Amino acid sequence: MKITRRDLLKMGIKAAAVASMPLTIEILTPEQVKAEIEKSDVRWGFLVDTYKCVGCGFCVKACKKENEVPYDAPVTRTWVERYVITKDGRVLADSPNGARDGFNDNRIRGEEVPENEISKAFFVPKLCNHCENPPCVQVCPVGATYSTADGVVLVDRSWCIGCGYCIMACPYGVRFFHPEHKVAEKCTFCYHRIVKGMKTACVQACPFGARQIGNLKDPNDPITKIITTQRVGVLRDEYGTKPQVYYLGLDDNVK
Repeated sequence: MKITRRDLLKMGIKAAAVASMPLTIEILTPEQVKAEIEKSDVRWGFLVDTYKCVGCGFCVKACKKENEVPYDAPVTRTWVERYVITKDGRVLADSPNGARDGFNDNRIRGEEVPENEISKAFFVPKLCNHCENPPCVQVCPVGATYSTADGVVLVDRSWCIGCGYCIMACPYGVRFFHPEHKVAEKCTFCYHRIVKGMKTACVQACPFGARQIGNLKDPNDPITKIITTQRVGVLRDEYGTKPQVYYLGLDDNVK
């Protein structure tokens, strides 16, 4: 592969940024981040009700529009997966274009599954889990990805050098390179909206109430009541990241 002068300059800038990082910013340890979060009286959490999701894709469209992710780009901050469990135990799943346009094809990855062979079928929305112990924050060499005092994991585009460490570290596959800005990108819980008392774009767009966001430190918050009184699940709990996106009706076949 031919390396141009522009490539060399870009690599030099990145190297310089990493080298200078200890002198210009402070990287908080997971313990320090947790301490800062505990000081706040707000801890944002998300609830997904898989029983209510119909795979319409309205949430994906709204997210792309709100957060300036190109509509035709094969990336998105949130997406919906379709699962079909056959009677012989096979698990089929897909998410064409992140379900941006819903699911208009009965075939799963090109396979037609007769209805009489289907044991169960359902939809599962996914997004950044805004973990209490986020591995993406821990691996970022320049502090571009960080946790806020109210527990939201964000990316500072002006700091991101595009190294991709956070994308590789995320066990949920929620991060990607923005096709225009060329930096790490992901769901932010529409932080610019929720701090103003507004709903996230996806919550507002969902016509069935399958998505909710709220303050987990408020015992009277509707989603706090659900999480503390009903059986909910999180994705990949075994990683110890402590996800703050909770699911009602989470099937064991969902990873």
